[in-house]
Amino acid sequence: MQEIFSTVLGAINNTLWTWVLPWLLIAAGLFFGFRTAVVQIRMVPDMFKAIVERPKGVGADEDEEYGGISAFKAFTISAASRVGTGNVAGVAVAISVGGPGAVFWMWVIAILGGATAFIESTLAQLWKIRDGDTYRGGPAYYMSRGLGWKKLAAVFSVAIAITFGWLYEAFQTNAISESFATSFNQDSTTFKAIIGLAVAFVSGLIIIGGVKRIANITQVVVPFMALAYLAVGLVVIVINIGEVPAMFVHIVESAFGFSEVAGATLGMALMKGIQRGLFSNEAGEGSAPNAAATATVSHPVKQGLVQTLGVYFDTLVVCSITAFIILLGTDFESFGSDEIAGVALTQSSLSNVVGAWGTHFITFILFFLAFSSVLGNYYLAESNITYLFKQKWALWGFRVISVAFVFYGAVAPLGTVFDLADTGAAIMVLLNVAAIVPLSGVAIKLLKNYNEQRRQGVDPVFHRDMLPGVSNIEVWDGSDPVTRRSVEDRQHLNDSLGDHTNFREF
Repeated sequence: MQEIFSTVLGAINNTLWTWVLPWLLIAAGLFFGFRTAVVQIRMVPDMFKAIVERPKGVGADEDEEYGGISAFKAFTISAASRVGTGNVAGVAVAISVGGPGAVFWMWVIAILGGATAFIESTLAQLWKIRDGDTYRGGPAYYMSRGLGWKKLAAVFSVAIAITFGWLYEAFQTNAISESFATSFNQDSTTFKAIIGLAVAFVSGLIIIGGVKRIANITQVVVPFMALAYLAVGLVVIVINIGEVPAMFVHIVESAFGFSEVAGATLGMALMKGIQRGLFSNEAGEGSAPNAAATATVSHPVKQGLVQTLGVYFDTLVVCSITAFIILLGTDFESFGSDEIAGVALTQSSLSNVVGAWGTHFITFILFFLAFSSVLGNYYLAESNITYLFKQKWALWGFRVISVAFVFYGAVAPLGTVFDLADTGAAIMVLLNVAAIVPLSGVAIKLLKNYNEQRRQGVDPVFHRDMLPGVSNIEVWDGSDPVTRRSVEDRQHLNDSLGDHTNFREF
């Protein structure tokens, strides 16, 4: 019975993730890119400004009054979820099966996905709600408040809570235990159980502190692991600097079928690059908007821009580092071999360049990638549990089960768990895209509003009266601290845009 269930589930996932979801997300990326006049490319400078910006007049010790967390902390939570084992193992699988050309298509899908990430995260900011000293929001909130789709919002919340809060947690710990087993040549269940208990214990201590404790950890871990991985990637490039031009030639030639490597055809390179890119950066899946909604910003568009940068960070930076390590450290003709795939391919490639310590370094990086994903994934799930249940016992019960799955992943075979996770993610994509397409017009109005204020020379500030006819906007009413300014700043804004009780619609 179990075997039949796994076979059927695998067939469903293969159909969805090969023939439906990739093309749906590509179409969505093209649609949103056209509607926003390629916001994901033309507003890159604003992305870097937004990620370090605090509302004017807010000091480091004033978060308690303003609520929420900084734009950078929200970025690190979403990055912690996005950047995980898929950036090391997933990229290796894509290259070993699809050839170097898969890397090119991963880059393309990241740029397309940037527009989708902008739309979904901007909407999450608009319809966020206040929850004590924090904010919450995400697809469930803009589905119910923006479209009135309360039943579908509930289905989405269940899908992301189970997928990210339980199943993906097991996936990440499994990668941690397997990498440690490889490094220490200890493949016993007892050894893996010890690793699982340690990760579960530390994770439990952090997640019971809520979003602020998670954000305080991820804002340290995410930049640290990125800089460490980037440094090693640069070392590999410098050592093989003479081969770098040829590497890019191989990537482009393989991407367009001019050079087939180990049987990796144009179609295979295209498909694997799209699949792994989408799986890695999660644009359109509806996960990152849950983190985006927690940020304290003066305008929803700012967090949309920050989350677009998050897609680039995941794919154009972290995934590219893995790709360069593999392409510069392994003979192209070895791709497609069943003997080297996944994490082992990345470890082998780095060791070929820097020596045996490269294997242990990948284990080290993989630990931080996976552990940060455990924290990031949990918060995205928690946000949806609080949407479904207001009782404290429900949240605590969910936390206990999440920690149990963290341990479970270290010691159990996860074939069926992976299949269930893929199905949950597919449900999320289908529901989220169905919601953000009809709501995209609201995000476009917000973007026009933001750009108009920039042209007026003021720091963009949003008030819900700027969107007449759009209902159920809770936070942006002027009474919430996040939209306050000094009298002088507000007067400047009013002089440019009219009285704040009758804002112009852009």
